[in-house]
Amino acid sequence: MITVNFHKSFLKSYGKRIKNNQKLKLQAIDRVELFKTDRSNSLLKDHPLTGKKQGLRAFSITGDVRIVYHFVSDDFVEFLDIGSHNQVD
Repeated sequence: MITVNFHKSFLKSYGKRIKNNQKLKLQAIDRVELFKTDRSNSLLKDHPLTGKKQGLRAFSITGDVRIVYHFVSDDFVEFLDIGSHNQVD
């Protein structure tokens, strides 16, 4: 199982973009739990990022909302941002 740390920038984005939308909040919680247990699940659409975010990865919460993260070690990740593709770009 993967352990997750929430960077302060992630917590700020979550509070502004996700927290007050109950449906999105519940979906985010479900996808994070899925990520922790089965990162390769196709529902997550986990993928490496390119360009100025090269070295980071992202997985989908909805069709447009995603979480950007990086691996600290094999079983420890840090979530850096959450939001739409435009918001986390």
